[in-house]
Parts: sequence; C-alpha cells; structure tokens
Amino acid sequence: LEREGVTHIFGYPGGAIMPVYDALPGSSLTHILVRHEQAAALAADAYGRVTGRPGVCLATSGPGATNLVTGIANAFMDSVPMVAITGQVATHLMGTDAFQEVDIFAITLPIVKHSYVIRDTADIPRIFAEAFEIARSGRPGPVLIDLPKDVTIMTASPAPVTFPAVAAVPLDEPAIAKANALIAASRQPILYFGGGIGIARAEAALRAFSERTGIPSVATLRGLGAIPTDTAPSGPTRRNPPSSPPVTHPARGSAAIDSTAPSCTSATGQSGPRAIRTVPSPSAKAAVPARSNIAPTT
Repeated sequence: LEREGVTHIFGYPGGAIMPVYDALPGSSLTHILVRHEQAAALAADAYGRVTGRPGVCLATSGPGATNLVTGIANAFMDSVPMVAITGQVATHLMGTDAFQEVDIFAITLPIVKHSYVIRDTADIPRIFAEAFEIARSGRPGPVLIDLPKDVTIMTASPAPVTFPAVAAVPLDEPAIAKANALIAASRQPILYFGGGIGIARAEAALRAFSERTGIPSVATLRGLGAIPTDTAPSGPTRRNPPSSPPVTHPARGSAAIDSTAPSCTSATGQSGPRAIRTVPSPSAKAAVPARSNIAPTT
C-alpha cells in the first residue's frame, strides 16, 4: 500500500482481517476508524472523488464484506477509483459454510472492474500493484482484493513490480476533421456531456469549446458543473430557419415539422421524426389573464 502511494485507509476491524491490522502500527498509513463498514466504503469513494487517487477501505469477512457492497456499487456507477480489501476465512475452509464465510468475490462481480482472491502470499505484491493500476487507469472504478486469513499470517518479501509502458494513442486527424465538418453543417447541434469530463480534468477545454461555438449544452447528473449555468454562451447560437407555417392547436399551442431537416436514424435503421419546433397559439396567449396594476387591498 505504501508503494502505491496510499496515505489513508478507512476500515473497521474484524477476525479475518486482523493480521492486516496487526501490520498497520509499523507503517506510515493513517487508519480512519469508522462505525460501520458501509461508511468505510463511502469514505473511500469520497476520497477517490476528491483526490483522483484510489480510495482504500478494509473490512473483515462475511457481514463486514457485504456491508461494503453499497459503497463499491456507488464507486462503480460513478467511475471512482477504489480498492476494497476484505478478509476471508482460511483457504481450506472456503466453500464449507464456515463461520462468517461469504463469497464476496461472486457477490461483487457485477460492480467491480476486477476481483482477486489471493491464495499465495508471494502473489500479494503483484496483485496489489495490478489492482491499483486497474482502479485508476482508463475508466476508473473499484477493484476487490479478498485475503484469506491463512495467507495474511504468512511473511512475504515485497518485490518491485513494473508494468510495460502503454503507448499513447495517436490522434485520428481525419476523424477529427470529419467531426468538425459534421458539427459545422448541423442545423440543431447540442453539446451533451457527462462525468468523463471531470475524470479527464477537461472542464477548461469543454468550456472553451462551448464558448467558441455557442452550441447549447445539456449535462448528465455526473456532468453538472463542468459548464457554469449562470452565464450564457458568448458565441453565436445557431437556430433553424423558418419553415412552413405552424399548425395551430386551440389548447396546446402549435407545432410544425421542419420538412427541410434530415430525419433521424436509430441504431436499428428505423427513421425517427424530423425536427419539431413549438410556438404558443394565439388562443393560449389570450387565455393568460393580464396582470393588474391595482394594488391588493388589505
């Protein structure tokens, strides 16, 4: 953990994870004791969001491990780097319905990027290095390490672990030029962004693009805040040119289908509706009572 740059861990002790806790007093790690394992997972999740580094949580086997599930799922859904370390019964007791034995490996499979069950003490350095690399690389997320008790009471010599350098993916200039051409030719562009902006620390680039193009934007829940909502774009905003006169509905206003806009095609090849513009009907305007200038009496 120290080699991976970890400074803080969040956890709650228990029988199967006690050998790990016994090693903490001689380390430089700061352990933050919680009152429930779910709080440890959520605290590690918050730590990962704020720092961008994997948050680490500790829990014992059985109910301690299952109490981490909500926090692990939260980190997985929001792409937050996390390493969850759980104690487990001894390897010869696994699969025997032993006291506080739960298959946390299988339980968390849908909500982690990767999972490990360490069965050999010599694998600890490599697996921990891999877990942290997986948690923070690409789209970040949680990684689970399950530690059987008989593995943690053994002595292991930390060995340096290195990974081959990953070559940077070159920019696809033709694809970028094609995207620029499509944006320039579009009639009703919209800028749709999400949590990946924050993960990539690309807020400044997104705001510059929005200001330069004046394209209206909409964000997912995780994307909120990447573009300030208190200022309007300073660039030009494109609008549809006027088309055929709208068809008036007496109660619901009016809508017109822009016959000059290209139809949308879904992934199944089916064509969708053309662009629709909505304007209030005269009757709808008339139905709104005029504001009175007479002050209310008391």
